[in-house]
Amino acid sequence: VSKGAMLTHANITSNVMQAYAWIKPVVREGQEFIVTALPLYHIFALTANCLTFLMIGARNLLIANPRDIPGFAKEWSKYPITVATGVNTLFNGLLNNDEFKKLDFSPMKISLGGGMAVQKPVAERWSKVTNSPLLQAYGLTETSPAATINPLDMKEFNGSIGLPISSTDVVIRNDAGEEVPITQVGEICIRGPQVMKGYWQRPQDTADVMYPDGFLRTGDMGYIDHEGYVFIVDRKKDMILVSGFNVYPNEVEEVCAMHEGVGDVAAIGVHDDNAGEAVKVFAVRKDPNLTAEELIAHCRKHLTGYKVPKYVEFRADLPRTNVGKILRRALKEGG
Repeated sequence: VSKGAMLTHANITSNVMQAYAWIKPVVREGQEFIVTALPLYHIFALTANCLTFLMIGARNLLIANPRDIPGFAKEWSKYPITVATGVNTLFNGLLNNDEFKKLDFSPMKISLGGGMAVQKPVAERWSKVTNSPLLQAYGLTETSPAATINPLDMKEFNGSIGLPISSTDVVIRNDAGEEVPITQVGEICIRGPQVMKGYWQRPQDTADVMYPDGFLRTGDMGYIDHEGYVFIVDRKKDMILVSGFNVYPNEVEEVCAMHEGVGDVAAIGVHDDNAGEAVKVFAVRKDPNLTAEELIAHCRKHLTGYKVPKYVEFRADLPRTNVGKILRRALKEGG
């Protein structure tokens, strides 16, 4: 059920100014060309692609149906695209299209992934094909959305979701609301002028996510390293508990994505009589001959025993949101 985050004009304008300040050193006023393959009613595209890039006078190519990858590649070929934003599944889909890989990427300057974790194998392939590093940013509707962004002059994917942007505080707290030491995993909490006013007519829901000191509980688990970079581990509610050990679906999915025979993948926890929960993977095959046994054997090489999927189910496609994020919840519910 949608909770209805209340974003004030001040929230949105603050976030546009924050994003503008972050990108200004690497963009040229009036000369950039951004491709928008996310619906503009989604907070990511609204603030980043529309408002912020309008502010620098950029041209904007709207892709009305990004699921039509061949059509997307054809449109891209007509314009000197310098900036691309999207979600991991979108970048992965483009990389699996031969026509896309033939395009001229010499104008490309910025590739920014958000909305869901960017998988390292996808980022590495993107960089190789486009000669543009795929960097991560992080935010949520409740933060208008930008909260952390990687420096845009970075040359390679570092796995982090970046540094806090201007006027933004990020702390990691445990369930008791106490700040945890550097490198220790806890809940990512954010404070800044872009944080929402609250949830529309839901005072209890608002109180559940807002600390008295103004920090918003994001529901995302992560940590901060010694250089101040923030790393996301996974959604708190998606964590799988196997025999008392925490398993984060993102890690399992990233390892599965390393296999050349895998297109898309999602991991969830399912009931297990012995361990409480077991890891189940849903995969879309690139190689029609890939077997469950092969994928599990591949995971054993890269994952600790309790993280290895116990079950594998192959699907022709995976359920997604209108932005392209894979819906683990729908898979859990049998969708």
